[in-house]
Amino acid sequence: MRLDTIALVIVIAFGVLWLATAVTGILAALPYGILALIPIAVVVGLLATVIAQRLSNKEDDYYDKNVDK
Repeated sequence: MRLDTIALVIVIAFGVLWLATAVTGILAALPYGILALIPIAVVVGLLATVIAQRLSNKEDDYYDKNVDK
């Protein structure tokens, strides 16, 4: 595996760990913590949308593979 792939996996793992810790802390502050879940859900939804659009875009794949090599 390449070094940049390993670094990305580590960053994602720490991000998921941070998010789990944040959600656990938010839920511990019931009932007011529920309001903090709304912005987290919006950010996760936007991130999922961006990733889905990038994975389905054939034009970006072409430029990633053929331009500036």
